Amino acid sequence: MGSLQDLMQFIFAGLTGGAIYALVALGFGVVHNTMGIVNFTQVDFVSLGGMILYSALVTAGLPMAPALLLAVAGVTLVAILVEVVGVRPSRSQSHLVLIFLTIGLSIILRGAMKIIWGKTRMAVPSLSGEAPVHLAGAAILPQTLWILALTTLAIIGLVLFFRKTSMGLAMRGVAANPEAAAVVGLKVWRVKAASFALAGALGGLAGCLVTPITTLSYDVGVLLGLKGFAAAILGGFGSFPGAILGGLTLGLLESLGAAYLSSAYKDVIAFIVLLLVLFIRPKGLLGGTG
Repeated sequence: MGSLQDLMQFIFAGLTGGAIYALVALGFGVVHNTMGIVNFTQVDFVSLGGMILYSALVTAGLPMAPALLLAVAGVTLVAILVEVVGVRPSRSQSHLVLIFLTIGLSIILRGAMKIIWGKTRMAVPSLSGEAPVHLAGAAILPQTLWILALTTLAIIGLVLFFRKTSMGLAMRGVAANPEAAAVVGLKVWRVKAASFALAGALGGLAGCLVTPITTLSYDVGVLLGLKGFAAAILGGFGSFPGAILGGLTLGLLESLGAAYLSSAYKDVIAFIVLLLVLFIRPKGLLGGTG
């Protein structure tokens, strides 16, 4: 019985990490599908979400719910500024140049966070208490349930956004054919800004959710973001179902690998999986399915 309980504990831990990776991978996919680039500032949106949440709770003294909303909104605004001020003025339409531009912007964002919040590691309380909930033999922290629940709601909201809203349909149109979208009157520049905004919201939410179960610093999003990138590759870069599948799969592989192989390999597993996917199936598990 003990071994089954341990297995359930590891599975829930894997799903928790996988949900965070899925949110980050979805952010990568939104910008890629609209602009055809890999937006490496996505890793810093994760860090920034946790940082703003910390300031809203500790400095401003806000309750958790408005602090969470403020953090996500703040990262969304920063993401729009990154596109408008950092990416849009570029005269090059080369995807490679724009990718390197996002790497430079990522370094700038990280430096700004280090100046504003410093290098000291900080802690943020969980969304609601620390008393574990027992489910299927596993002791689960309330933060884990919040992560799974809010990630599910974010995914549902994302699906509805793309299927039911005019901006979501416009983003799908620009992703399919930007030239044709411009010809029929869609404001492509507005759609690109919206894609960054959505990516920022997803990254900021991921940062807010993961911060209470990890330490907070200006660069905490780098490793999490790179794992989210690996999850996007695993599922099929640009595929939203693939991002979810890739994130959950990667989280489970990490958790079970750390439990039954060695915890020393926990952070290595994501990049081993990334290399294997690139060697064996470059398009990912659901590459090309949308």
